[in-house]
Amino acid sequence: MTENYQTITINIASPFSYVTLNRPAVKNAMNNQMVVDIIAAFEALKDNRAVKAIVLSGADGTFCAGGDIKEMAQAVQNGESDNFSGTLDKMLRTINQAPQVVIAKVEGAAMGGGFGIVCVADIAIASTEAKMGLPEVRLGIVPALISPYVIERVGLTRARELMLTGRRFDGLTALDYGIVHEAVVPQELDGRIDMILGEIKLCSPNALAACKQLIFAVKDVPTDATIEYRTNLLTELRQSEEGQEGMSAFVEKRPPTWAVR
Repeated sequence: MTENYQTITINIASPFSYVTLNRPAVKNAMNNQMVVDIIAAFEALKDNRAVKAIVLSGADGTFCAGGDIKEMAQAVQNGESDNFSGTLDKMLRTINQAPQVVIAKVEGAAMGGGFGIVCVADIAIASTEAKMGLPEVRLGIVPALISPYVIERVGLTRARELMLTGRRFDGLTALDYGIVHEAVVPQELDGRIDMILGEIKLCSPNALAACKQLIFAVKDVPTDATIEYRTNLLTELRQSEEGQEGMSAFVEKRPPTWAVR
């Protein structure tokens, strides 16, 4: 099933959804409409447990060139209110906390805000020839909205260097910096994404959603403060229909039902 928004396309092939940024004429630069469309797409998928993973990519071999600078400049010149910043922040939060596994397929440019999307993906696979960077300081601005996610992804020391120089780097360097999980030659990118999706297909949809929630619940929180939550969550999942099915399948040495749908 394919759904069309103004600036993105969505193809749902259960148990996966493919969200493609679709402004190829401007290298998929994000304008306000694209940010709104991405939020709407992720919110529409939020409660759909038939979808285990969302693959984010860009049309015509480019992930995302960043924010649409022309639109931003025009808005300032026209004295229009800045809605982009608020919607961009909401978009990053929405992707970051999606119940599904979010996979970024990074090829071509992933600059500025596009780089920020990579940093909120659960899994990022890049082409060795991808080009990434934070060019904001070279434009007289700063990567304000994406900064927390960049720092969390690469650490303070590396973030300082990347944010304060604006330099570009390739997919292999992004792997070395811990920004992406793998970097493969361009012709192997689709195949590697498919292999990861094959692994995710073996996972329980409710357990995936619970695991995403768990990650954010325990991150940066003292261990003692989450013990009750963690214990209750494990008990709940053990007693759930999927938990019972998963354990039975393991004992019986067969695939669980969700792996063969």
